[in-house]
Parts: sequence; structure tokens; C-alpha cells
Amino acid sequence: METDGGRDRLEYTEYGTGDAWVVLLPGLLIPRRMHDHLARTLAANGAHVVTLDFLGHGRSDKPDDPFAYSVTSFARQVVALLDELGAGQAVIGGTSLGANVALEVAAIAPERVRGLIVEMPVLDNALEVAIVSFAPLLLGARVFPFAFSGLRFVTRRVPRGVVPWWIGIGLDTLDHKPGPLAAYVHGLFFGRVAPPASERRRIQAPTLVVGHPRDPLHPASDAEMVASELPNTTFVKATSILEWRRSPERLDLAATKFVLDCWRPARRTRRTAN
Repeated sequence: METDGGRDRLEYTEYGTGDAWVVLLPGLLIPRRMHDHLARTLAANGAHVVTLDFLGHGRSDKPDDPFAYSVTSFARQVVALLDELGAGQAVIGGTSLGANVALEVAAIAPERVRGLIVEMPVLDNALEVAIVSFAPLLLGARVFPFAFSGLRFVTRRVPRGVVPWWIGIGLDTLDHKPGPLAAYVHGLFFGRVAPPASERRRIQAPTLVVGHPRDPLHPASDAEMVASELPNTTFVKATSILEWRRSPERLDLAATKFVLDCWRPARRTRRTAN
């Protein structure tokens, strides 16, 4: 898929068929295949699922321009994807950065959103930790680019087929040239990171929010805050950030039920909690 007048190439993968569209969005710098398992599970239950590499992620283009990267531009890429697929609406789901982008899609194009799956959003309560975590990444990519190029040289030579799947995802996440990496972090740092609370409260789409305890970069308080702001929310508390990666059955079931409910004619109207 191409956007921005054909200058930016974005890659996506489809699972399943039909009109019950779901778009799954990855976390910061992580390739789209992080959602392979969930996509296959949802497709097996009748959904038509698409996973997307934002600009700067996975196999999509990675320009050096900081202005190419922002949560709003990523949200526009999702809308462009729906146009490309001929999908009027979709359930938009994302993890971390992808969760913020899902909220942004609901803010800028609410008519395209059938529902939202928001796992560990990064909002007000994560600000200080995010700065401490990613400012060195920006500085290092600018000042010591040879270190990042050397790391990329090493990780690209590890065959993905001989390592566990999540280790392969981690290796792919490290596969970034220093110039585009610095531009990416710069763009996100100085751009809009999510819809403000005043806009989030106007989101009417049914939403599944998944929060994790003991995760300073994705504090449970941010997930709980979103769940309290949106008027049509189901909140699920994961046992840890690893539950959906190591023992996904419970959360897969919650996500599958949510997606199927979104695409049934009767829409949910009451808030529930698990």
C-alpha cells in the first residue's frame, strides 16, 4: 500500500475473509508480525484481519524526515489502509504506540471505527518514564550512529527460523538504521502522542481496554483512565505484560468475543469490568 502521493510504501498482511474487518497495530518500532497469533485466532473465528507496519516499522519505508512520524500521521495511514481495502469500518486494535494510534483514529475518523482494542496505552502517567527511556535512544542514534549500525549488522545475521518467535520479533525491532531511527523518535517526541482527554471522552465506539500491572512505561493507571473516560468500555486487567504473549488464551477469548460483538447488529451499551 502506498500513501502520501505514492512516496511512502507501507506493508500489511491479511488473514481471513469477509466484511468483519479488524486492523491490528504494533508497538513502538516493533514489526506487524507481533500480532500474528491474535490475527490468526480472530480470523479463525470469522474476522477479516489486517496487520500493518506503520511508516518506520517492519518492512515499510523508513524516511529520515522527523516530520514523517507522529501518532496523527500513523492514524491517517490506518484510514488510508481502510480506503485501500475498501473497508468502510473496522475494529482498530493496538498495543502501546498502536493503542495510542487506535485512539487517534477514533478521534480523527470516528465514522471508520466499529470498535477499539486498546492494550497498554502510553498517556499522561507514563510521560516521565517515556522520556527517560527514549531520550537516550534519540541521542545515541544521532551521536553514536556507528553503534546502532553495528548492532543492526549483528542482528541481521541471526536466522529468524532458528530462534524462538518472540526473540525474532526482538531482533527485527533492533533492525533500524540510525538516521531513520533518530528521525522516528524525534517526530514522536515533539508531536501529538494521543488524543487529549477532552477528545477521548467524545469517542463513542465500543472499546476493550487491557491494562497491565507493574509496567512503568505502560502504567495500569493510564489504561484505567482511558476506561473511565470512554463511555462504552470493557476493562480487562492482565496478570502481566507477558500474559498475552505467553498464555494468551484468556485475553484471546476476550478479544474474540469483543470483535464478534462489535460486528453483530446489536451494539453494547453498558460498561462492564473483569
